[in-house]
Amino acid sequence: MAVREILKMGDTRLLRVAQAVTAFDTDELHLLITDLLDTMRAFEGAGLAAPQIGVDLQVVIFGTDRANPRYPQAPVVPRTVLINPVITPLAANEVADWEGCLSVPGLRGMVPRFERIRYAGFDPYGDPIERTVEGFHARVVQHECDHLIGKLYPMRMRDFTQFGFTSVLFPGLDSIADD
Repeated sequence: MAVREILKMGDTRLLRVAQAVTAFDTDELHLLITDLLDTMRAFEGAGLAAPQIGVDLQVVIFGTDRANPRYPQAPVVPRTVLINPVITPLAANEVADWEGCLSVPGLRGMVPRFERIRYAGFDPYGDPIERTVEGFHARVVQHECDHLIGKLYPMRMRDFTQFGFTSVLFPGLDSIADD
C-alpha cells in the first residue's frame, strides 16, 4: 500500500535472477502486488517487475485500464499479475520497436522482441494463467519478464544509433516518465 522506490540502471540488484514464488495467497504476496500496482500507477508505467523495487521474486504486473499517455499509440493491455512466468515464442520472427523503462529513466531504445508469444504462470491465488498474445501486449510481457532474469532493455538492443533521450527522440513525451 505504498509507492516504492524504483531501482535505476547501475544498481546491481537489477542484474540478479529472481526466485520463484512458492507460497500463494499470502499477506506478504498481496502486499507486494499492491505496492507494485501503486508504484506502476504513480509513474504511469505499462508494467513493473518485483526486482525493480528490490524484491527478488518472479512477480510482474502489466497492463492499463485506459490508453497509456507514455505509449499513446499502443492498444490497451489487460491489467495482469503474472507470477513465475514462462514465455514461449510462437514464431522466430522479431519486430523492433521503441521501449522505455522506469529503471532507465529519460531514455528510449529500439528493441527487437518476438512478435507473438504464449505466456503462462499463476495469479496471486495460484490459479494458472495462459494466454497467446502479439504486438504491444507481447512486447510488454517480454520486457517485464526480462527483469526476472536480470536483463534491462538496452541489453537486448542491436543498434545503439537508435537509443537516446526521450526528450530528443519524442519531444511530445519529454515530460512523461519512462517505464
